[in-house]
Amino acid sequence: MRPFVRSLLLGLLLTLVGALGDAGAQTPAPPPAVIEGNIYSVIYVEVMPTSAADGVALLKRYREATRKEDGNLRCEVVQRIGQPHQLVVVAAWKDQATFEAHRKGATETDMREKIAAIRNAPTDERVHTGLAVGPIDAKPAMGAVYVVTHVDVIPPRKDDGVAAVKQLADDSRKGDGNLRFEVVQQTNRPNHFTVVEIWKDAKAIDVHSMAATTRLFRDKLAPATGALYDERMYKAVD
Repeated sequence: MRPFVRSLLLGLLLTLVGALGDAGAQTPAPPPAVIEGNIYSVIYVEVMPTSAADGVALLKRYREATRKEDGNLRCEVVQRIGQPHQLVVVAAWKDQATFEAHRKGATETDMREKIAAIRNAPTDERVHTGLAVGPIDAKPAMGAVYVVTHVDVIPPRKDDGVAAVKQLADDSRKGDGNLRFEVVQQTNRPNHFTVVEIWKDAKAIDVHSMAATTRLFRDKLAPATGALYDERMYKAVD
């Protein structure tokens, strides 16, 4: 091929590639999908052990302010039993719009700024949709024990994980002493779930852990899990 022809073809090719690139650049990215239904958020907070009381006081103020916001359905603060500097904020929102408004608002930003000054680790927020949830207004009894568990299954086994945690929720709500049993699914990683349980006392949790249905769930989950099944017990912050 003559040098002139080769140069001409190369020029045409580069022009075509540039045109395709410009067309792609001019095409706006699709907007993120709108999440339908209630939003469930779980925020893990770990402050310095010497600042546990300050962390509790700060999150209590945050809880009370959040409950007054438009679209908030529930906001609870729980403190880990045996590790009082570890706390979790569990909240439910009417929809994505009210949740996003809260995230951008003064209540949220003020809490995060103040927690940053006393934290041991960055706050870790997980955003979910409901997968197997009960009445949104279910309230615990005095002295109740919360259990919060993050469940991670490998992506190819997501559907198996969904089926397993939904069955666990159905079975567990029938257990003696259960006050609430919710399974929510992360919006950005649908193979990750958070299980939030409330039981009347620690004995009820022990009985539940030994139930045939619970042990069957653990057997089914074991080959599909992507991380340690880490159950953590908490008490509600008054």
